[in-house]
This record gives sequence, C-alpha cells and structure tokens, in this order.
Amino acid sequence: MNEQQRLVRNGYIAAIASGLVWGLLPLYIRLLGGLSPLWFVAQRILWSLLFVAIILICRREIAAFFALLRMPKVVMPMAISAVLIVLNWSTYVYAVSLHHILAASLGYFLNPLMSVMLGVVFLGERLNRSQWAAVIVAFSGAALLAFSALDTLWISLTLALTFSLYSFVRKTAPIEALPGLAMETLILAPPALVYALLAAPWPAGTQSDTSVYWLLPLSGIITSVPLLLFSYSARKLTLTTLGLLQYLAPSIQFLIGLVVFGEPFSGAKLASFLIVWAGLAIYTWDSIRRAGVARSSAISR
Repeated sequence: MNEQQRLVRNGYIAAIASGLVWGLLPLYIRLLGGLSPLWFVAQRILWSLLFVAIILICRREIAAFFALLRMPKVVMPMAISAVLIVLNWSTYVYAVSLHHILAASLGYFLNPLMSVMLGVVFLGERLNRSQWAAVIVAFSGAALLAFSALDTLWISLTLALTFSLYSFVRKTAPIEALPGLAMETLILAPPALVYALLAAPWPAGTQSDTSVYWLLPLSGIITSVPLLLFSYSARKLTLTTLGLLQYLAPSIQFLIGLVVFGEPFSGAKLASFLIVWAGLAIYTWDSIRRAGVARSSAISR
C-alpha cells in the first residue's frame, strides 16, 4: 500500500467513525433523559471548549489561536457559525428528548440537498437536470410530511437548514477545523456558563439522579471528535465519496428511532421518507456518474 492509498484508507476510517458517533448519539442523549435539553447543550459547549483547549495546548497552537481572535474577518463568520451550531444542537437534543428521532434523521437526510441549493443561491453554482430532479423530488417528500406530521416538520427543516448554513459558513471562513471549533465554543462559553449555573439541577434527589452527571464530560469528546474526524476525512476523500458517507449517520438514527425506541411510523411518514430517499438516490447516482466521467477524462489526458 503506497502513501496515497494509506491516506485514502485513513480518510474512509475517519468518515465512517464520525458517522457512527453521530448516528449513535441518540443513545447517549437518552441516558441523560432526566436533564433539561438546554442545560445539556450548555454542558456540551463547556466540555467541548475544555477538550479542544487541551488539544491546542498539546499541539502548541494556543498562541496562534489567540492571534486569530484579533482578526475580525475570522471572528465574525465564527460568531455566525457558533449561533447556527448551537441552534442545531439544541433542536437535535430537544428532538431526541421528546422521542422525535425519525424527524431528526429526516433533517440530516435533507441536509446535503439543502447545501446544494445554498450553493446555487449564494455561490452561483449550476445544477444539471438530474440534480434539479433530486432536489425537487426530495423536497416533495418534505412537503408530503408537512401534511402528515406538521408538528415535527419544523424539527427536520430546522436541522437541515442550520447545519447546511453552518457548513456553508465554515467552508468559506478562513480558519481550519480545530481552531474554528475552539473559537465557536469560546464565543458560546459565556452564555453557556451563565445558563449552566443558573439552571443547574442541584441538588439531585437520589443517587440514580446524580449518576448521569458522570456522563457529562463525555459530551465534549462526543461533540468534538466526530467534527475533527469529519474535517480530516474531507481533506482525504473526494466530495462524492464524502457525500455518500454522510448518509451513514441519519440511517443509523432512523433505525434507532424505529427499532430501538419504537417511534410511531405511519404510512404517510413512510411515503414521505421513500420520496426523500428517491431524491437522494437520484443525487447519488448523478454524483457517481459525474465522478466516473471526471476519472475517464483524467485518464485520457
């Protein structure tokens, strides 16, 4: 195995690992079921900041990080991405806590296609016929869901919109993954600390109540590690491969919601998911086809 093949293999491992962590996240959140969703998000921010700060210190990048804090062109987009990611986290934790994992998984299924539309609107990117068909079909499925599950549609759309906007901001911001995550959590830390102190559920009533607090430090690792793994894989894999692997997490979430937690899944919901999956199939087929054409063109040169 040559060096290039080794890097690609590591990219696959990193992408799959991040997808597995994100996919299994509902199980961890359910272990903290007695805690307020917003209080847990505040804890997630603070423990994530501690975790990435340790990494920056170990890599001797603290000085470089503080230099970035003096650059408005870096801080401003990170402030925007911080707001977007905390909205995404809060919505997701709220959805899982209230047994709406299926609605959450639909949001992340829609996310790649919504990112495509952001590219069209803000970056002037053009879609071919297959891509337009994929977008139209997928959002038709979301529209059908609006009539069958209007009470949870906002969860799916909020998750898809906030994460696609977050990805867009991070893609265009002049900062790498690790310092970017550190800056986001640093920006969010003051309000998170105030809320964590004011809303702290102390004292807990029983020993069983206090046992969940030992799981809170894990939230920093569970939040930060998959983001860093995903960023690493993005530099090693093609966009087509990375896009296909993005469906791993919502697929696992979907199965957990349906099989493990037995969430209700009506015929109308099934129809809407099938339509969304049809849109994703069209998008995936077109991505693979265009990647094959690109490789053939490169070989012919």
